[in-house]
Amino acid sequence: MKLPQADFRHRRDRLAEKMGPNSIAIIATREEMYRNRDADYKFRADSSFFYLTGFAEPEAVAVIETFEDDDYSYSLFCRERNREMEIWNGYRAGIDGAIEDYDADEAYAIDLFDEEIIEKLLNKERLYYRIGHNAAFDARASQWIKQADAEHRHESAPAQLVQLDRIVDEMRLVKSPQELELMQIAANISAEAHTRAMQMVRPGMMEYALEAELNYIFGQNGCVPSYNSIVGGGANACILHYVENNKPLKDGDLVLIDAACEYEFYASDITRTFPVNGKFSAEQKALYEVVLASQYAAIDAVRIGNSYREPHEVAVKILTEGLVNLGLLKGDVNELIQTEAYRQFYMHGTGHWLGMDVHDVGSYKKGEDWRQYEEGMVVTVEPGLYIAPDDETVDEKWRGIGIRIEDDVVATSKGPRVLTANVVKDIADIEHLMAQAKA
Repeated sequence: MKLPQADFRHRRDRLAEKMGPNSIAIIATREEMYRNRDADYKFRADSSFFYLTGFAEPEAVAVIETFEDDDYSYSLFCRERNREMEIWNGYRAGIDGAIEDYDADEAYAIDLFDEEIIEKLLNKERLYYRIGHNAAFDARASQWIKQADAEHRHESAPAQLVQLDRIVDEMRLVKSPQELELMQIAANISAEAHTRAMQMVRPGMMEYALEAELNYIFGQNGCVPSYNSIVGGGANACILHYVENNKPLKDGDLVLIDAACEYEFYASDITRTFPVNGKFSAEQKALYEVVLASQYAAIDAVRIGNSYREPHEVAVKILTEGLVNLGLLKGDVNELIQTEAYRQFYMHGTGHWLGMDVHDVGSYKKGEDWRQYEEGMVVTVEPGLYIAPDDETVDEKWRGIGIRIEDDVVATSKGPRVLTANVVKDIADIEHLMAQAKA
């Protein structure tokens, strides 16, 4: 499934309306990046640029101009067709393709951008661009305005520079039904990958071999990982951003997998923790049940009108109560929360926005207050507990256990909708699935 050009056009319509008359917006895609020497990373277009254009090639800039009569025009600067370069690096849309296939009103060769943009800046009141996003682009924007003022003394360049991200980020924060459909596909594929990992894991297997099982499912569905996969066995699960994935998985340990794929520019984000040998120990089960209870309650708090922070507060309360009940913390629960004593074992937030980026755009506050959930916002819910292997303040039986459970949740008028529900997380279901795989 791909979004039709009409969806991208609708987004530009909305942006033009928010810009107001006599304004101009300039947004570039990201630069190509080299891995080492002459080997480059596979190009992935800038999310906000793609959000407005649907154009996935490098070396491209979009320009949206609004006029007095509420009309606007959309220009796309891109690479020209070049037979020799296309033989080496793949086909290009070119100038004609930008108009015919990507709905641009005008299209120009990217080499002409610095020349053509001067004329477009004239008699505009406001220039919207991504201030501070790229230092080189900031410098170029200043130079365009100076050049326009110097060469056209009887016509003015924009006097106001406005942060474009403030508009586009807010647009991206609330997902359309079509976007949610893409995110559901990404979630389903990622859930299938996690299910396969539970079925394929065996004691003695290397973490990277288990990661390869995830990548197999991603690749079979035309997807790539939406972030560096975490496959942490035993105490490695206590390292929040562990990505080395190069140790053997041991009998009796848990393995934490935080991995998911991107489908048509939309990300998913799943974490599951399960026993390498298919059976939770008593201590693993006790901690896991606390995390799972906190996650279920936090998911239920993702409701329209609730504050963004509410799922975290709900999770922290249940986690702290659980830690007290298990003897890992001592004292009054409310006081332990107030002093953040729980951060010894739970040191991160309970979620983040999700969309075209894994840590998606959009503010978490409006003014001084946490913003409220609205229809179509997507958030991860990912509480955890991590007992460091060298934490001598707790009994040795707890040390080196790391657990996180993460799902992707949409706020809807009917309550929370879990996109990632296709992969099991209850203890009985995990053990049953793993036992079936061994049979």
